[in-house]
This record gives sequence, C-alpha cells and structure tokens, in this order.
Amino acid sequence: MPNVIIIGANRGIGLGFAKLFSKHGDWKVYATTRNVQDLGELGNIDENISIYQLDVVKSDDVLNLSREFENKNIDLIIHNAGVYGHNMTREEVMEVNSLAPFKVIDSLMPALLRGDHKKIAILTSQMGARNGGKTPTGVYGASKAALNDKFRIIESEWRKRGISSLVFHPGWVKTDMGGSSAPVEIKESVMGMYGVLEELCLENSGRFMNWKGMELSW
Repeated sequence: MPNVIIIGANRGIGLGFAKLFSKHGDWKVYATTRNVQDLGELGNIDENISIYQLDVVKSDDVLNLSREFENKNIDLIIHNAGVYGHNMTREEVMEVNSLAPFKVIDSLMPALLRGDHKKIAILTSQMGARNGGKTPTGVYGASKAALNDKFRIIESEWRKRGISSLVFHPGWVKTDMGGSSAPVEIKESVMGMYGVLEELCLENSGRFMNWKGMELSW
C-alpha cells in the first residue's frame, strides 16, 4: 500500500486531498495540521488517517515529524501549507511560502527515498509566474515566484535521486484564501491534480502544471 503525506491538511485544498486519498483504499494517508487539538473536519474523515502536529516554520515541529517517519516509507509528499500574508511581514510570508516547503521535504527525504513511487508535489500559484523576467507584484506573488525559482534549482538534484516532482497551480479555488466567488470547487481542483500525479514520472518531472493538466509558463 503506497503512503501519501499531505502537509497542511486541516482545511481547503489540503483537506480536499485528504478526503480524496482516503476514499482510495489503496493509499495510506498521513496528514499534518498546525493544531492537533482542533482538527475540525479532518478528524472525521477516516479513522485510518494518521495526523501529526506541524507548524512548518517551527524547527522543533519539523524535527519531530521527521522522527515520526524514521521507520516509515513515503511514496508521495504533497506540500500544501501556505499563507496569503494578511497581517504578516514580508519575511514571515517568504519563510512560510518559499523556504519552509523545502525544509519540510528535506526532513522527510529518507522516508521518501525508501518509498516505491518517490513523488513530490508542491502547491504554488500562477501569481508566482514571472512576466518578462519581473518579480510579480505583492508579497504573495513574490513568495510564490521564489518558491518556483528554488524548485527549478533543486528539482534536477531530486531527479538524480530517482524522485519525480512538480509544482501545481490549483486554480482559483473556493477556499478561505480564494473566497466564495472563486470559480473552481475544491473537489474539482484536487481530482484534477490527482490525475496529473498519477502520470507523474521521471520523464515528465520538473514542470509547472495547473489542475487541468496544462503546463504553465514560468
């Protein structure tokens, strides 16, 4: 049975992924949340989902999570945790959106390398695409541009280790961040990305994809 870990699964797209994978009986689901005392809907999906405490910018949480997986295998890492940046400094947003994903993934790398599938998906945004080489306006767009830049650098090293990976624009999704007027439903977005992940391999690794399976420009 392959194992998936969803980083940031307590709501929105991460919760949607947890629901989707739990319905597929051939997946063991691990999920993280910043507050294990307030699981909300995540705690009612499936008793077989294993839930872990993780604030992605707290080094102790990252270390504790890696220790939980010292003797486990991971086949797929989905890093969904991110912030838009309301009432946060630029440095805080950059830390969460641009730096933390790679720290978390690196901490889980031994478990991923023991897995059979060895896949990574990181949620980004089309707002992080550089137009004419310019950094997108706004701290959120800048943080996602930095995430994309870092991914393109590190992806080749991951591929040498047998890991296939991509970054996803999930669409403008009806979540707390996206708002109620967003045109894409959570279920539509995660089902689309799930289909793309099924086809992910070393030969097509390193792409910037949307939930419809279209490759996007950096």
